[in-house]
Amino acid sequence: MKEQIINLLANFVGNDIEKSFPLPYFLPVYHCVSDENSPHLNHIINYKNVKQFEQDLDYLSKYFQFVNWGEFKDFINGNFTPKNKITLLTFDDGFREFYDVVVPILERKGIYAVNFINPAFIDNKDLMFRCKASLIINEIEKNKEISPEIYNILQFNSDSKSEIKQKILQLNYHKTETLDKLTEVLEININSFLKEQKPYLSFDQLKSLTQKGFGISSHSWDHPLYNELSLSEKLETTSKTFDYLKNNDFLYESFAFPFTDFGVEKAFFDELFKNKEMFCTFGSAGIKLDSVSKNLQRIPMETGENAETILKKEITYYQLKGIVNKNKILRK
Repeated sequence: MKEQIINLLANFVGNDIEKSFPLPYFLPVYHCVSDENSPHLNHIINYKNVKQFEQDLDYLSKYFQFVNWGEFKDFINGNFTPKNKITLLTFDDGFREFYDVVVPILERKGIYAVNFINPAFIDNKDLMFRCKASLIINEIEKNKEISPEIYNILQFNSDSKSEIKQKILQLNYHKTETLDKLTEVLEININSFLKEQKPYLSFDQLKSLTQKGFGISSHSWDHPLYNELSLSEKLETTSKTFDYLKNNDFLYESFAFPFTDFGVEKAFFDELFKNKEMFCTFGSAGIKLDSVSKNLQRIPMETGENAETILKKEITYYQLKGIVNKNKILRK
C-alpha cells in the first residue's frame, strides 16, 4: 500500500527537480555499470547497463552541479557557492567495471566520482559473502535437482528453488563458512573465479584512478552489516581500513557504511569522530537528515528505475514522512 501511494503521488512531482529536491546536495550511489551478465552480482544488485547509466547522468546534469571531493568539502563547510544544487557521484565495493566501464564515461562527461572500497578484496584476494551467494544461486538454477547436501548445510528443506534462493540470500556475514561449504558441494572454485574474472579492482588500478583524479575511500575492511557487529568490531574494521587508505595515500577522510547504517548507535559516531581527520560518513537511507550531522544519506540508484523516477519517488516519500516529522534519523 505504501509503495502504491508513493508511486501515485510521485506522478504529481513537477519537472523542476532542483527546486523540489529538499536538500542542498544530492548523493547518488551505484555499485556497478555493465552490459554483461555478472554471476557474482546478478542476484544481489540490479545494476544498470551503459545506456541506462548515461541517461541517468544526463538527466541529473540538467538539475544538479556535479562536484569533486574538494568542492564537496568546501560546500559542506560553507566555503563554496555552486550555481545549482550539488551532486557528488559515489560508487561502492570497488568492482572492476568502475575502471573498465564507468571511468571512460565520466572522463568523457567531465564528472568526478568516489569509490568506497574494501581492502580485503583488492587484487581479488577474496570475494564478498553476498557475491558468493549470487554465484551459488546461479549454480543451483542451472541444476535440475538440488543435492541433499545443500539441504543439510542449510538445515532447510523445500522443493522450491525460489525458497532455497531466499534462504541463501539470508545468510549473513557471520555465515560465510556456510556459504563456503555450499561452494564446495556445488564445485564452485572461488579462487579460480577470482583469478579468471577479476571482479575487483587491483591495487595498481586504484592508484591509477587516484592519479586520474578520482576518489578511493573507505567501505570497511570486508563489508559486514554494521548493526550485526559489536561496537568494538565496528570501530576495529573502520579504523583498520582508515589506516590502510592513509598509508597508501588514498582518500582516508570519509567512510561509507556497507549495506546500511540502520541501527548503528550514536556511540559509534562519537568514537569515530574523535579522529579529527574523518570529515564525514555516508549512509544510504535516501533523502533523510541525521541526528549525527556529519553522517550524510545517499540515494540508491539501482532500483530498476531511471533517475527521474527514483528522484520523484524519493521527494514524495520525504514529503509524506515530513507530515509526521519522520524525516530525521535519531541515534541512541
